[in-house]
Amino acid sequence: MAKAKYDFLTQRGVLVVTIEELITEIDKLSVVELNELTKAIQEKWDIDPSAMAPAMVIAGGAVAGGDAAAAEQTEFDLILTSSGEAKIQVIKAIREITSLGLKEAKALVDEIPNAVKEKISKEEAEDMKKKIEAAGGTAEIK
Repeated sequence: MAKAKYDFLTQRGVLVVTIEELITEIDKLSVVELNELTKAIQEKWDIDPSAMAPAMVIAGGAVAGGDAAAAEQTEFDLILTSSGEAKIQVIKAIREITSLGLKEAKALVDEIPNAVKEKISKEEAEDMKKKIEAAGGTAEIK
């Protein structure tokens, strides 16, 4: 079966790609760029992610067979909630934690709240949170 090709009109002509090629290109984006893309898509098609949360909880319960006992969480997200008054110090801490460049770290700090790291261990998240707080910012672990 042939893979579907999609035509995108660009300033230089028509660009033809498959979904797999598009996903490959998206996979190359940094966390900050991916966040910007997500926000742009949400704005473009007026998507409210909070409206999807109840449906996801219901679907998650159905998949688990309705078991009320939740499994222990093993992966956590570190969310920057404030840069405080020492924004430059927080940017430095973010660069140390994530290995992002200056521009990407500044963009991450400018768009609060924002995920610093995702799917990390609780210990790693707590260590990173301490570094952000030592720099004058605040973060939470979800």
